Amino acid sequence: MRRPPEEARRLILDAAERFLAEGGVAAVQVRAIAARVGMTDAGVNHHFGTRDRLLEALLRHGGRKIRAGVEEVLDNWLDRGADIGELVDALAFFYRRGYGELAVALHAAGWRDEGSGMLAPVVDALHALRPGAVPIEDTRLAVAALHQALATEPLYGPAFRRSAGLTGRTATTPGPQLRWWTTHLARSLGLQ
Repeated sequence: MRRPPEEARRLILDAAERFLAEGGVAAVQVRAIAARVGMTDAGVNHHFGTRDRLLEALLRHGGRKIRAGVEEVLDNWLDRGADIGELVDALAFFYRRGYGELAVALHAAGWRDEGSGMLAPVVDALHALRPGAVPIEDTRLAVAALHQALATEPLYGPAFRRSAGLTGRTATTPGPQLRWWTTHLARSLGLQ
């Protein structure tokens, strides 16, 4: 049975996302995805062309999910007291699902995001907490630094922390670093 193109693309991307979450970028293979969705390799390639283009589409798919997830968190965030830790944890959750690794891998392969504005709602929400207290550009830089740290955390976090001399749980788990980011983000934005 032939599926409508949009449905087939959605099924392929959903399967690719599961493989990404289960085993990282290396697990996102056309043959495995085709088998999971009941298609041939050629059928998957028909919709995306190459594995690299599938990975780019997967990153955009993930970006949309991250943006939707961030907007969901932000919907009532200000009403609940604007807990920055909640926001940091929500972003970290998405990156741990493989999107940080995917973004790094695609960037290393030469792909460049032309500016999706994925985190613009975060900038707007944080800036709204203290309008005029910090220039909007500083808020954007703070969110960009957080984004960079969270995107690379799943790949490099423990190694980077050990390289700074941290040991034990502080080196091996992201919790202490996420709390550090929360504290320093709040300070840099004049929220503490």
